[in-house]
Amino acid sequence: MAITTQGAPEEAAQAATDEKQPVTRKRRMLPPMTLKLAVGLTIAGLVAMFGLIGPLVVGDPSTVRDLGLTGPGHGFILGTTQTGQDIFAQLAYATRGSLIIGVVVGAITLVLSSFFGVVGAFVGGWVDEAFSLFTNIMLVIPGLPLVIVISSYVPNKSIWLVAAVLAITSWAGSARVLRGFTLSVRSRDYVLAARIGGERCWRILLVEILPNLIPLLASQVVFAVIFAILGEAGLSFLGLGASGSFTWGTMLFYAQNGLSLRLGAWWWFAPPGLLIALFGAALSLINFSIDEIINPKLRSQTRAERNKWGLSRRQRKVTAEVNA
Repeated sequence: MAITTQGAPEEAAQAATDEKQPVTRKRRMLPPMTLKLAVGLTIAGLVAMFGLIGPLVVGDPSTVRDLGLTGPGHGFILGTTQTGQDIFAQLAYATRGSLIIGVVVGAITLVLSSFFGVVGAFVGGWVDEAFSLFTNIMLVIPGLPLVIVISSYVPNKSIWLVAAVLAITSWAGSARVLRGFTLSVRSRDYVLAARIGGERCWRILLVEILPNLIPLLASQVVFAVIFAILGEAGLSFLGLGASGSFTWGTMLFYAQNGLSLRLGAWWWFAPPGLLIALFGAALSLINFSIDEIINPKLRSQTRAERNKWGLSRRQRKVTAEVNA
């Protein structure tokens, strides 16, 4: 009886320990990129919802009122401009305009880089040489000066024109990356087996090669969207952006011309700048997560660095000596 009485607490403690172990294992099995991906998708989704739903519930952003420059409140969430225009309404329409530019540039970049990078490398021969030469020419052309020259010669620029100009000057880098990866995949055993088995070229490209390129394609599209939004904001800040449309860049341009910084009207220039920073950070987190999916070594390195944060200086020193 005494033995049973003494063993009961030990068995209970062992059972409690066993119940805790699966939870610990589950937590360790979660890849470190999950949190980054979740945060990035959440922020990007909220910004996208604001750009889609916001213009449907706000008023006309161009309406002029006899109010002057007023701060948040008085019936306006983010105040008004010097001409009494609602800044919150402008921000909603500007978010939609910037997102349209980002999506259009991402789609055009995906099509052009896939055609000149993937198709050219898969076909090979003189087609690959011609596509590679054209890609190299577009790659060495300075993008920002070319965009400024094209924008300065077009008086009335729409959002679609600005997006097309940005896409034309940004697809070459992605094409080079995709070409190198396609050349590596093309020489693998299962692709050679499909060719020997008599599979058609289009089926080999779509079934055997493209699925391996999906993470890389997604990463390149995300990078193109970031470049497009930042590039449009820079052009608009210089007065070369879309005319007659609201984007984050045009809001900053109007705020600069209205001397908002000198007047201390932070509610005019801070919201578009904050959204640019938040959306860019969200897309960067998504891009980092995709990179870790493509290269598992990055995931293990990230996990190793995170484990070092919980060690003392002496433990880190011992770990470094062991690894050396």
